Amino acid sequence: VQEKKIFMVQGPYPIIRSLLRGRGWVEWKAPSMDRQLEQQLLPSPWPPAGEAEEEEEEQCDEDPNGIHDLMSYLVRNRVPNFIWTNYLGAVDHKLLGQDHVVNHYARVGAFTTKEGLCLSLQNLPWIEQADPNTFFPRCYLLGTTGEREAFIDDFRLTAARSLLKLALEEAGNRLMGSQQPPGSNKGPGLHMCHDSHPMPSTAGPGSPLFPHLVEEALEVCEQHLGVLGHQDIDRRTPSPCRTCIDWDRFLRDYYCVAHEGARLALSGALQNRCQDLLQRLKEQLPQLSMEGKLNVWILKPGAESQGRGIVCATRLEEVLRLARGCTALSAREGKWWVVQKYVERLLTIFGTKFDIRQWFVVTDWKPLTVWFYRDCYLRFCSRPFSLHSLERARHLCNVSVQKWYKTSPDQDPRVPPDRIWSSKQFQAYLVQLGQADAWHQVMVPNMKAAILNALRSAQDQVGFRKGSFELYGADFLVGEDCQPWLLEINSSPTMSPSSAVTRRLCANVQRDTLRLVLDYKDNPTCSTGAFELIYKE
Repeated sequence: VQEKKIFMVQGPYPIIRSLLRGRGWVEWKAPSMDRQLEQQLLPSPWPPAGEAEEEEEEQCDEDPNGIHDLMSYLVRNRVPNFIWTNYLGAVDHKLLGQDHVVNHYARVGAFTTKEGLCLSLQNLPWIEQADPNTFFPRCYLLGTTGEREAFIDDFRLTAARSLLKLALEEAGNRLMGSQQPPGSNKGPGLHMCHDSHPMPSTAGPGSPLFPHLVEEALEVCEQHLGVLGHQDIDRRTPSPCRTCIDWDRFLRDYYCVAHEGARLALSGALQNRCQDLLQRLKEQLPQLSMEGKLNVWILKPGAESQGRGIVCATRLEEVLRLARGCTALSAREGKWWVVQKYVERLLTIFGTKFDIRQWFVVTDWKPLTVWFYRDCYLRFCSRPFSLHSLERARHLCNVSVQKWYKTSPDQDPRVPPDRIWSSKQFQAYLVQLGQADAWHQVMVPNMKAAILNALRSAQDQVGFRKGSFELYGADFLVGEDCQPWLLEINSSPTMSPSSAVTRRLCANVQRDTLRLVLDYKDNPTCSTGAFELIYKE
């Protein structure tokens, strides 16, 4: 009591409990737990029931002499000095004095929810000289009219750029130029694509379209480039492109090319224009290289975690239809849905999508103080990556999603059975790819920068409390060019091991977090394990 070594743990954190007991701390338990302890400490005239026997056996394994339970009983009228819980709302605020340490801050939803992160990063260019489009796939809140219209503009412009890429891809696959495509001597016909209007072409699947589609895409992209050249700090998609063409018809034609195998007729002159325009767009649009050609977007509930409710879509009407249903439900619950550009051109391992779970700790907000964990882990999907099949098993790497799927027979056998890799295994793989420097020179520095920018964008909204701290888990995808893309930041990242790798790493990060928040403030020369101080304001 005099040393202020009374702690409370709420949630599934046996490692924290064990580590603190090993440091000589005594656990404080809620009053409901006191009654259970009293029953255990007093002799009972009859044996406990079956369930209680199992619980008692588990308790005996952790506390064979009952000493920890006895100490907890003796400090029941005190208040804990250190609180580790899975969410702040679970803590009785009467327990929070000025000198008490708790592992959460208030109002962190400004960057730990998809909705909050989307809104906060929109304001980043006003706070820092940083562009969120360089590390965070653009996203929109579909519950507001302005955001929904901005998304529609973005979807259309992305479709136009994607069509130029498809045209160049086709030009590279077959001989093009001013000559007519093979089969065109049969005379023009009407080729009906699914959900599309009749288009002049030769009959049969995979038949060519007239060049008007590429010319329209070029016109749209030229106008967009002109707007980008005069754009101010508000990097919103411009609205003038809404009236350029008949967008409903254009998108139907684009779907036929992108998803149904219709072909494009591309002259040499058009091919040169496409190449030149895409190169100029690349200089203005940091996300052009990750967009791909199929215009895939991902729809997410704004305040959920563990992959709940997430779907992928490739058609504008499909996204808006899903959003209408979702938004009506969310409005009643006070939540929003976000739609985010899917990273189509991503790095895969053995043909399988993965993401990176990266931990960091904030020990202060004034001044902002951030510690980055040097060890992290990768999470694999259970089926090979494909943009032509948008099922969750191929696209959502969350362990909570993938645990429901068996590994598919066509999965590469080199993918680990537990679908987890350590960052050291990943670095060894990068060496095999000839990218030995990518981890330390590209991925890690850019992950650090993305995390810091996200925190700075939300700093003024967080409920600051001196003496508190919080451990977060950031999720990243990696592009083909090894550029990491921040997807989300999680408060209370899971510490439940799903593999041998996470069993070791989760135990280590909890041990090192305690070193950081209990030892470092009194002894700055102490070991902080794998934590590295990356920022102090």
